[in-house]
Amino acid sequence: MKVNIKIYIVMSCMLAGSLFSACNKFLDTKPEDFVTPENYFNTEADLDRALNGVYNRLIDNWGRMYSRGLYSYLNISDEFFYKNVSVNNLRVLDFDAGQLDVGKLWEVAYQGIDRANLLLENVNKPKMDDTKRNAIKGQALFLRAYFYFVLVDNYGGVPLKMSSTNSPTTPNLPRSSVAEVYAAIVADMKIAEPLVKDISTYTNNERVTTTVVQAILARVYLTMAGEPLKDVSKYADALTYADKVINSGKHSLNPSYSNIFINHSKDINEPQECLWEIGMYGNQQGAAQIAGGVGVENGLECPDDNIGFSGGAVHPTARLFNLFEAVDQRRDWAIAPYKYVVTAGVVSKSFYTAAQVYDRTAGKWRREYETQVPKNRLYNSTNFPVIRYADVLLMKAEAENAVNGPVAAAYNAVNQVRRRGYGKAVNAADPAVDLPAGLGRTDFLQRLQDERARELCFEGMRKHDLIRWGLYVSKMQSLATEVNNNAPAAWKYAGSAAKNTTARNVLFPVPNTEITINRFITQNPGW
Repeated sequence: MKVNIKIYIVMSCMLAGSLFSACNKFLDTKPEDFVTPENYFNTEADLDRALNGVYNRLIDNWGRMYSRGLYSYLNISDEFFYKNVSVNNLRVLDFDAGQLDVGKLWEVAYQGIDRANLLLENVNKPKMDDTKRNAIKGQALFLRAYFYFVLVDNYGGVPLKMSSTNSPTTPNLPRSSVAEVYAAIVADMKIAEPLVKDISTYTNNERVTTTVVQAILARVYLTMAGEPLKDVSKYADALTYADKVINSGKHSLNPSYSNIFINHSKDINEPQECLWEIGMYGNQQGAAQIAGGVGVENGLECPDDNIGFSGGAVHPTARLFNLFEAVDQRRDWAIAPYKYVVTAGVVSKSFYTAAQVYDRTAGKWRREYETQVPKNRLYNSTNFPVIRYADVLLMKAEAENAVNGPVAAAYNAVNQVRRRGYGKAVNAADPAVDLPAGLGRTDFLQRLQDERARELCFEGMRKHDLIRWGLYVSKMQSLATEVNNNAPAAWKYAGSAAKNTTARNVLFPVPNTEITINRFITQNPGW
């Protein structure tokens, strides 16, 4: 984005420093220019650089976190499929515990955790303003918890490593239970909540702030209420934290659904709707190496580099397309109604026909709106939104329904999102758009589940939602049948991932690399 957050490799250097302590016996003098925890963390600037290093692991230049993987090939569900991929690939769930990207996601998350641990162990060293120190501490605590949330969501129970690595002989740890990992996540986030700053303190939404902590806590509690823990008491906690965000008055829906994503492509920060975005910078050309790929793999097809190249790899399923009414403005923004083609050297838009549902691609982030030039084929500075206010409203509606039933507050929350989707004023009742009155708990939840699919498609939430609702395997298997029965012959392979889905796919396997080096760890069922 337009804010240049410089990422340093200081944390890596400090970790490496401990590996070379044996060299001292070969040296007569002590090196004074080598970065170690002992001679670092002495100033506020040191802490800021170290904190940037923790944030950096949310990007991961190899694409396993939010530069690409967590909203695309690591989140296969019933909302999309990959063009021209049918066998022997993670993208169709045909892989094993040696799969590189699954292993790297684990590795990058633990790198973030280790960097956070090292920062937290040294946060009290500098003489500095305590309010600023607390804000750094709060962000580090939250980020450590968030990395664990990514891990437990994808792998189940994982080793809880709450101190930094200071020796290659540090003992390996066994897996903690899912409940223990969530307890650690909640503990860190609740400590972080009063320490981090208000979002109005910043000029962008790339930092963890009070309402970010509260919104993600609502997501964590809602997850704990579902599979696999099924702790339904956590619905009340989810409601409490969603209400904290709503009642803060800091956030609101952008009146235009499409403008949310146009702003991302234009490098415009908009903290009213988007509480927290992963900040990307540059396009991987020159010194800045913290770019992402939002809108590249998951963008509308375009062969022209000047407009913004995308192979259009991610295609919506007919199931997702058919969830929308034709007058729902989100449909033809989230699902591209056209692609770019070259005819006699001229680039132009080619619009899909009504029959070409499977031909369409994801369309939320359109590279034609990017302002940074020259454009890179694989990288850009488009931020990714981890949590939007619309998601908070939908979580509020879901938790309210679970605790109190489909009361007026639950209806109001979901109807605001629906009205914006149809281009209506969000706070004015509209019988043509609003959910029908008199729904029971089960019917309201079904409507809410469909609304989340419409509003949040291609944002990395669908797989997570289906798993916590206990619907992932059944939804994927029924999708395989739908595609086989209804898709055009050329698109039958669109059901390949669905056909390969079994109960084991609720979790990723623990990577073989971890199994090999850690004799205390066990593999997930089915892998």
